[in-house]
Amino acid sequence: MQIWPGRPYPLGATFDGSGTNFALFSEVADGVELCLLEEDGSERRVEITEVDAHVWHVYLPSVQPGQRYGFRVHGPYDPANGHRCDPSKLLLDPYAKAISGMASNHQSLYSYDFDDHAERSTEDSAQHTMHSVVVSPYFDWGNDHPPAHDYHDTVIYEAHVKGLTMLHPDIDESIRGTYVAMGHPVIIEHLKSLGVTAVELMPVHQFVQDGHLIEKGLRNYWGYNTIGFFAPHNEYAYAGDLGQQVQEFKQMVKNLHEADIEVILDVVYNHTAEGNHMGPTLCFRGIDNAAYYRLVDEDRAHYYDTTGTGNSLLMRTPHVLQLIMDSLRYWITEMHVDGFRFDLASTLARELHEVDRLSSFFDIIQQDPIISQAKLIAEPWDLGEGGYQVGGFPPLWSEWNGRYRDTMRDVHRSEEGMLPMFASSLAGSSDLYEHTGRTPIASINFITAHDGFTLRDLVSYNERHNEANGEDGNDGESHNRSWNSGAEGPTDDEHVLELRLRRAKNMMATLLLSQGVPMISHGDEMGRTQQGNNNAYCQDNELAWVHWDLDAWQQEMLAVTRQLIALRRKHPIFRRRRFLVGDVRDGAESALPDVVWLATDGEPMEDAEWDDPVGKCLTVFLNGSAIPEPNERGERIVDDSALLLFNNSGNDVDFTLPPAEYGPTWTVVSGTADRHNLGDELEAGTVLTRPAFSFLFLGRTHEEGDEHGQERPASIAESMTRTSLGAAPEPTEGVGSTEARPPSRLGSDDHAEHGEQS
Repeated sequence: MQIWPGRPYPLGATFDGSGTNFALFSEVADGVELCLLEEDGSERRVEITEVDAHVWHVYLPSVQPGQRYGFRVHGPYDPANGHRCDPSKLLLDPYAKAISGMASNHQSLYSYDFDDHAERSTEDSAQHTMHSVVVSPYFDWGNDHPPAHDYHDTVIYEAHVKGLTMLHPDIDESIRGTYVAMGHPVIIEHLKSLGVTAVELMPVHQFVQDGHLIEKGLRNYWGYNTIGFFAPHNEYAYAGDLGQQVQEFKQMVKNLHEADIEVILDVVYNHTAEGNHMGPTLCFRGIDNAAYYRLVDEDRAHYYDTTGTGNSLLMRTPHVLQLIMDSLRYWITEMHVDGFRFDLASTLARELHEVDRLSSFFDIIQQDPIISQAKLIAEPWDLGEGGYQVGGFPPLWSEWNGRYRDTMRDVHRSEEGMLPMFASSLAGSSDLYEHTGRTPIASINFITAHDGFTLRDLVSYNERHNEANGEDGNDGESHNRSWNSGAEGPTDDEHVLELRLRRAKNMMATLLLSQGVPMISHGDEMGRTQQGNNNAYCQDNELAWVHWDLDAWQQEMLAVTRQLIALRRKHPIFRRRRFLVGDVRDGAESALPDVVWLATDGEPMEDAEWDDPVGKCLTVFLNGSAIPEPNERGERIVDDSALLLFNNSGNDVDFTLPPAEYGPTWTVVSGTADRHNLGDELEAGTVLTRPAFSFLFLGRTHEEGDEHGQERPASIAESMTRTSLGAAPEPTEGVGSTEARPPSRLGSDDHAEHGEQS
């Protein structure tokens, strides 16, 4: 075998069409061996002699794509001082573009003896660990280009590659649960018919199956246990794991792009799968432990952990920052993804222990000409002190708005004193984001996500039911802000079922008609249930997978969601580029404010009404003539106006429509528990009796002459696609009475309640 010096850049294994260059950073190493693995399990070791700026490098002209390899790093094994080099452990390349196999829980992966932790174990791990793979960078992208949807037009669909596709009857069983299935025409058709513009894929970076879960007969389903920041997860590949996963991932992206759907990745840069000081040695720990991980200052044998997973990456070192930036840039330029959602992003912001908005991580992303142009979404909390940072990220970033989630859950279970927070959240949460110069797109609005109850379970359970997780039902969040609508779990009570459907529709309508960027959790549009399990991270089975055989309840939910997304897409009053101000906008074609908050008597809310703890009803006037910002072509927009009537109480309530100055007549567009027909026209001042837990959408089309030649979307009346969002139930004891009000189920306000359980 010919051995050439090679180059220190780029890091990782780079095939150039002829041979492969290998480069590995390790400041602590005394020596590094490149190990080439053969089909028969044999191993050829190549000593790397070239070192530049702590990067060990070599070029092998004979090595082609598909070659499995790893590294053995010689250096100090001194845990007390933070060093854990161990040449008996075959290590993954941190820059591996593909990874083969899955690590076991074998003794050889650990540098201590299972029976005596003080005893060193030097058993070789090569046959029990994962192997890096050389890949070909070549792929026919054709004319692929990013859809580049403006943020304010975006509707995000959080999806799991396996969970979304594993049970689809129109996908061949052999390819279900793979990247091939995710890019299948029937999945794309579902996404297109739904109207979403982006899929946010739960972790597809190579992750590790947890040994303790395997021993229980469970698996890491969610995937928040990353070990390879450049490698698509190999268990989602159809044709093999020697580079096929890369080709299949690229084809999936290409197919989604052809359908005008963006691809956003949920990425886990805050920690790795190597866990705490008792974890396995798979990669970073054996290469340069002190350079990659944040260690406890007083005891460097232990890890400073703000993630709840055992370790946190050391974000202030240049090589960790380079690793993350190189990874992000790779997924954008080589894999053509369009954005990222950063798991436990507060950990990434920690220079030392405090969360710092101006940390190095944010600085380098801000100035990067490629990454700064992608969609960047933070999960703005971690488990460390001061980790809850909703509203605290820099202007370039959007955030999962945890306060929106909590507010809307409380509102729709009729908690008291929620009107001010309800209005703020509907309007885009300007109190959280405007002070940093951000706009409504900073708020990623969601009511449910992968972590917690599904939307159907949110209206069907008071308590978590996590017994299947093997932790005696004690895992997961105990304060879910949920209400079971009158019965816990499965029931044949038609009135409970109707109330659940009505409340689920109300929440979906609230989500999709709020200012900001809505995110739907996969299957919520079809009434997916996890049988009350609010922490399905280990349920890689039909409990957590999406079912496609829909009953009438689920079909109704799907139709409603499609209608609401279509309404949002057609009407810019629901996706404004700037915050509502509650006043007459300069340059607007109206003497009325852009938004008016009305009480049930049709008059603007007074301070006493905002402060009333039992107030649970609100009418929102959205002024379509008060959109001063132009569209993408610089044209001024005049949209229809809308009235949104929310009765979030357990009683029937009389609503008076506002005076004629807001609109002489209003058209019924949609609603829940509706007592009016689609298209009915209602005069100003009309008194409507709205049922408990109901929502009504009324629209007003501008008269001729109001538009002054400006662009106007299709009228709200023209946008109507269904008869209603649901019919009113027959009057029965409980439903529509004061007894239907759900009990308060929450004590303290735990902002980090939905952190990952990985």
